[in-house]
Amino acid sequence: MDAKRVETISARVDAAVSSSDSVEDELELSAVRHRPEGLEQLEAQTRFSRKELQILYRGFKNECPSGVVNEETFKDIYSQFFPQGDASTYAHFLFNAFDTDHNGSVSFEDFVMGLSILLRGTIQEKLNWAFNLYDINKDGYITKEEMLDIMKAIYDMMGKCTYPVLKEETPRQHVEVFFQKMDKNKDGVVTIDEFIDCCQNDENIMRSMHLFENVL
Repeated sequence: MDAKRVETISARVDAAVSSSDSVEDELELSAVRHRPEGLEQLEAQTRFSRKELQILYRGFKNECPSGVVNEETFKDIYSQFFPQGDASTYAHFLFNAFDTDHNGSVSFEDFVMGLSILLRGTIQEKLNWAFNLYDINKDGYITKEEMLDIMKAIYDMMGKCTYPVLKEETPRQHVEVFFQKMDKNKDGVVTIDEFIDCCQNDENIMRSMHLFENVL
């Protein structure tokens, strides 16, 4: 999620919170089939206030009246942000990162836990989240093929909005550079420790990671 979009979301949340001081209602649990955790628990588990959670929940419920979102709906919503390209593959990977219990749906809890990290998490938390995104099969390692799949999906999604227009081999070239730096023991996979250490200590990779955060 890019800086402008983060600022926009934060501004909307802040504005909604400040204009709804009179709203003291709990989450409207009876209106949905999926009953989210109580506000107190979510407030303790995230960096959102009670008011912010209420606002976020109303927005989530408007998009997903059942209280959960499946992958196809997630793709439809996410593709609206990138009409110039094909966001379906990247949205698939992103959905799997939000779907922490791997049950094929993203609940409000899943959504706000991920959003809390992306908007207000520490660098360590964001890098942990990014590693989970790149670790497509969730085996605890990132392979060169997994990193390439993510990179290709990002470029497909960005479409014609990149300047200069990227060549077809650009994703593979970037992956070769990144992977060579990250795979320090040259065993063909990147562990979470290698990933975090490399990102934190290589200014160029960290800058690139921030660029790729634009589409989270």
